[in-house]
Amino acid sequence: MASTAARSTLASELEAAGGVQAPATAAARLREVLAGALRHGRDELAKARSGYDSPVEVAVAAQDGQLLAATPADAGLRADPEAAGEREWLLVAATVAMLVDLACPGPPATAADLALRAGECAGGLLLAYPAEVDAAELAEFAPVVFEEHVAGIDRLRAAARPLPPGVLDAAELRAPIGAGHPLRVAEAEARLGGELTGEQREEALLAILGAAVPGATVRPHEDPDPARRVARRILQRLDGMGKWGGYHTDFAHLARGFAGNERALAQDAGEALLDSGLLAEKPSVGQRHVFLNPRRAADVHRMIETGALPPGLKLPHG
Repeated sequence: MASTAARSTLASELEAAGGVQAPATAAARLREVLAGALRHGRDELAKARSGYDSPVEVAVAAQDGQLLAATPADAGLRADPEAAGEREWLLVAATVAMLVDLACPGPPATAADLALRAGECAGGLLLAYPAEVDAAELAEFAPVVFEEHVAGIDRLRAAARPLPPGVLDAAELRAPIGAGHPLRVAEAEARLGGELTGEQREEALLAILGAAVPGATVRPHEDPDPARRVARRILQRLDGMGKWGGYHTDFAHLARGFAGNERALAQDAGEALLDSGLLAEKPSVGQRHVFLNPRRAADVHRMIETGALPPGLKLPHG
């Protein structure tokens, strides 16, 4: 459930300063209060229940042809997906979805169409998206759109605070590192909208985000060992779709794309990847959902790229 709890200092300061119409003289004070709000958010996200006394806050502004959003997530997430827990990622994904909904860019055709950039601001992760949005429109719609996207996040209460231009520093913005980075997945997911579901949606995401494995000694689909080939292709596919941490897929989907005897082998290889800890499991209603374990990212990428089996992985006989 997501909603506002006790009124925050940031909300009060914004109201007193004039909201998105606040004068430039208010920027320094708002920046100071924002830094405190983001620190509060980081502390809350480390708890079992986040934002119940005072909401976890995300600040959003429209300036210089961009929509900017400051989140309490670790700024290192741009380069390192392991730097966040599941709820933190889901909050960031909801923020990305809000930016996309406000910008209305349309579905991407390829990865080159993805436009999200990230940096650091006030000690948190800053997200930027190209868009021309009127300040009044931002003030009216951003909180509502954000609330829609965080409503389904378990044990989180969060709110978006529209800021006037000039409070957020948009310097040093860069693209997320890695073709399947969860930030890129979040943008692609949001831009696909709700028209595609299930298998069609995963295929569309893979088409947008998928990339060849650089520097592979033997490419996964050419591996001569059947079980290792299947396991490497499963890992490559999940990595290409950014299925790390909070982004997961039905275990039954691991066999998708394999034919004949390889389908059963893929199911067994999936179980072996789970047993070894390369994959982790998230129980869902009537389904088993799995995702790549961020703590084993080095082993996952090494196996995709070279075929080297990490300790503890016992593949089935092909």
